[in-house]
Amino acid sequence: MSVYKDIIKPFIDFITSFLALVILSPLLILVSVLLAVANGGNPFFVQARPGKGGKIFNIIKFKTMTDGRDSSGELLPDSERLTLIGKVIRKTSLDEIPQLINVFKGEMSIVGPRPLLPQYLSIYNTEQYKRHLVKPGITGWAQINGRNAISWTNKFELDVWYVTHISFLLDFKIILKTIQKVIVSEGINSENMATTEPFNGIN
Repeated sequence: MSVYKDIIKPFIDFITSFLALVILSPLLILVSVLLAVANGGNPFFVQARPGKGGKIFNIIKFKTMTDGRDSSGELLPDSERLTLIGKVIRKTSLDEIPQLINVFKGEMSIVGPRPLLPQYLSIYNTEQYKRHLVKPGITGWAQINGRNAISWTNKFELDVWYVTHISFLLDFKIILKTIQKVIVSEGINSENMATTEPFNGIN
């Protein structure tokens, strides 16, 4: 058992998420209202994601895209459904703030591999699956080392490296670098692409 990983880190996550939710509650309320108006309804995006050990939980994010559909009933491209306020919220990474609720509930950590889609579980190789040996995080080693600008293969290599080198100093470094990247809006999805390409098991 690792004292930091199994005892200290969960305690820090609990205290930090609780205090952050209290301090940021006015901002959470304001953004919720703005998105409810922009989306014409629910300001939150809830989706099933795999956590530690592949256990499924519901991640909570601010909903930055509408449910707009074309004449045949198909969802419009992501870039067309991204609202103006959604672009601002995504650029400043405010869409990630509701995940503090997941951290408070013990489903996520402040720092860890990003939680991806459940369908990826069956196509990870043995090495890639090691990213699920720890709780997923709001930010992580891959996020400060390229985020959407690197390949899935590189992301998973960085995730597994984090799992095997986890420490307080590493987490602290990741948090500081994350703040820096949010300030300069580095690593955000490109203007014509609202989300990253899906993982197909080979890229």
